[in-house]
Amino acid sequence: MTTMRQKLIVSMLVFILAITGLSPISTQAGTLLTSGSANGDVWDVQYRLKVLGYYQEPLDGMYGRETIRAVQRFQQHYGLTGDGITGAQTWKTLRKYTLNRYEMDILAKAIYSEGRGEPYIGQVAIGAVVMNRIQSSEFPDSIRGVIFQSGAFTAVDDGQYWLTPNATAYRAAEDAVRGWDPSGEALFYYNPQTATSAWIRTRPMIQRIGNHIFTK
Repeated sequence: MTTMRQKLIVSMLVFILAITGLSPISTQAGTLLTSGSANGDVWDVQYRLKVLGYYQEPLDGMYGRETIRAVQRFQQHYGLTGDGITGAQTWKTLRKYTLNRYEMDILAKAIYSEGRGEPYIGQVAIGAVVMNRIQSSEFPDSIRGVIFQSGAFTAVDDGQYWLTPNATAYRAAEDAVRGWDPSGEALFYYNPQTATSAWIRTRPMIQRIGNHIFTK
C-alpha cells in the first residue's frame, strides 16, 4: 500500500519536473533530429553523448556536423544504422543506455543517499545497478520509474533521497552511465547489517563491495 510519505515524494518529483519544464513521462517521443535542427532535444542528445565521450564540443543546441558525427559513432557502437539522424530507434537506445542532465541529478541523488560513506567503487556500483535495471525488462525503462518504484530504495522511502549530492556522487553517476559496472551486472544490493527483507537474502550473491552485497 502506498504510504503518505511516498505520495508526498511523488508529488514533490512532479512539481520539480514541472518547474524545470520536463514532462514526468520520460517515454515521450523525442523529435526527429537532422542537420540544422535546433531545439531542446538537441541539447538533450548533445549532453547524453558528451557524458559518453562521443561529443567533444560545447553544448550549443545546434544539430551540426560535430553532433551528427557523434550520433553516428553512438549508432555504430550500439548496432544502429549510422546515418547521424536521431529518430525513434536512436532515441530509444539513447534513453536505455544514457541519461540527460536532469536524469543525472536523479542518479546522483540516489547514489549519494544510498551510498555516501561507501568506497568510490561501491558508489559507482550502486549507479550501475540503477542503469542495469533501466536496461532490464524486469524493471521500469526510465530512471524515474526505477528510482521511485514502490519499495525499491530505502533512501526514497525514508526521505534521504532529497539530500543534496556531492561532487563524488556526480562523478560516480557519470562513470556508471559510461558503462563501468563494478557490481558485476547486479540488479539488487543490500546491507546485511541493516536489511530486514528475508527475500533479498535469497538472491544469488555476485560480490561484496564495502557494506553492500550485490546480487542477481
